Amino acid sequence: MSRTVRISTHRDRCIGAGLCVLTAPEVFEHDEDEGLVSLLDPEPDAELSAKVWEAQQLCPAQAIELAG
Repeated sequence: MSRTVRISTHRDRCIGAGLCVLTAPEVFEHDEDEGLVSLLDPEPDAELSAKVWEAQQLCPAQAIELAG
């Protein structure tokens, strides 16, 4: 059985680089007001876990936290 990953973001750390959105647009977006990360899906399906992990690794501000 595949496990899902739980995601939380730290908007206070986010610098709006956009690498998360480019890497996993199914999960992340930038809000229109501040240009900071927002979650579309805080517990995406297991098949997205590789993209989510890559987005976390690419984030220059370390604003993405994964659990699960």
